[in-house]
Amino acid sequence: MFRRKKSQEAPTPAITEFPDRPGKKGRPTPKRAEAEARNRRPLVPKNRGTARKNQRQVNASIRERQRQALLSGDERGMPVRDRGPVRRWVRDYVDARWNIGEFFLPVALVVVIATLFLGNNPAFAFYTIIALYTVVLVSVVDAIVLGRFLKKGLRSRFGEAQIPSGTVMYGVMRSFQIRRTRLPKPKVGRGEYPNPEPR
Repeated sequence: MFRRKKSQEAPTPAITEFPDRPGKKGRPTPKRAEAEARNRRPLVPKNRGTARKNQRQVNASIRERQRQALLSGDERGMPVRDRGPVRRWVRDYVDARWNIGEFFLPVALVVVIATLFLGNNPAFAFYTIIALYTVVLVSVVDAIVLGRFLKKGLRSRFGEAQIPSGTVMYGVMRSFQIRRTRLPKPKVGRGEYPNPEPR
């Protein structure tokens, strides 16, 4: 019987380079095991002390960049909570306003110092306590009024959907800080309200 002769041709060698195909990688695809071994990283570093030290340095560098951004007003380097037009508008609104809360800490400090020197006088102690509680009460009322103005202004300027959660509290907490210690630094003077202005 006639049988077909087996092909005596040599196998074609694998092509590993593609000189006539621009844009190709020009090398064979690595095996899966090799790729996994190359991408594998230990879950726990060999030297934990060095790893913690390096992480602390990285965190300190990030905090320093954020602090410089808060001082200069560069929003690109600020923490996420301080970025965006909504938070900028809230800061400008609070900074343009005279807030009773920003006087709370100085008044409390004066009361504490006066009590240390004149605390033996019952009448003086009574009046200082009354003065301190009065400042606290007026500050709370002023913060409530500020919150209502902020809500109204934010809705009219940005719309309800564009207001992130916690924005009003962000402004209220800023109003209790002494103006020169606020971060980001105030960019507007007293009375320079952003639009829309309070009614």
